[in-house]
Amino acid sequence: MPQSHKPPALRLGDAVRVLSVASPVEVDRLQEGCNELAHLGYIPKFDRASVLAQDGFFAGSTSSRFNALKEALSDPTTRAIFCARGGYGSNYLLESLSVALASPKILVGYSDVTSLQIFLWEKFRWVTFYGPMVASGLEGAAGVAKRYDGDSLMQALAETKRGWSIGLTGDRAAEPLGAGVAEGILLGGCLTLVETTLGTPWELDTHGAIVVLEDCAMKPYQVDRALMHLKQAGKFRAVSGIILGDFPECDAAAGAESVKEVARRILAPLGIPVAWGAPIGHTKRPMLTLPLGVRARLSTGGGMQLDILEPACVL
Repeated sequence: MPQSHKPPALRLGDAVRVLSVASPVEVDRLQEGCNELAHLGYIPKFDRASVLAQDGFFAGSTSSRFNALKEALSDPTTRAIFCARGGYGSNYLLESLSVALASPKILVGYSDVTSLQIFLWEKFRWVTFYGPMVASGLEGAAGVAKRYDGDSLMQALAETKRGWSIGLTGDRAAEPLGAGVAEGILLGGCLTLVETTLGTPWELDTHGAIVVLEDCAMKPYQVDRALMHLKQAGKFRAVSGIILGDFPECDAAAGAESVKEVARRILAPLGIPVAWGAPIGHTKRPMLTLPLGVRARLSTGGGMQLDILEPACVL
């Protein structure tokens, strides 16, 4: 696996850019999230007209969103980009990002932001952060349901000397669908968006990776179809391990297979460690922040744990 490019860590007092790259955002939730960023010690900056723009189901036109993203990526006055929300539309911005981005910057988001995160990894080997967004996870205190996990966020964005461990027990509990220990580069994101990279120039290379997959509001057969598509495309052939979210709002009809049963049927025969139900991305529990593009170890045997084996940021 080629060398990853890590962004400079966040420091107290740093300015951070708030950006809408996908769907429109509600002003009240945006303000609540900015208040929480300020509470954490950062200075949120955004262009109100740009962030609150609406063009159908996009947060502004493709050109306006692209220009805002390009400017934010190169802005020397801000040290990180926190996406406002997901929804849909990040994929429209990718083909124009054709020039090498030499200086990585912290990018935090989940859901639709997966498209941008995978692109930045496959094209430029940027480490990015699968975690809470300003109006979707940060609009309230840490540790609260449907908000964010404070410890994992701060470790991901501020640690520069060593890795850390995330116990998948207690309030963070996951369960094994396949037992064992796996090491690899942590990659992935929202299942639907990982699937849509297939056939693109930035198709996610999962060889030797620990793959993160989560989503919400899918019927079990839709999760089955997406997992089978990835399997038949060879994306599980050489993975080291898999971490699945808890797939909220994906309840099965009476007598039908659940998403967990679907995942067990398709993934358990792979014979690799598989964790089910981690609080990542779309979750009703406090959302973990996972650094994508760093070495990790997944343990699903005697104890459920994810060890981040190196810092995700540099000084």
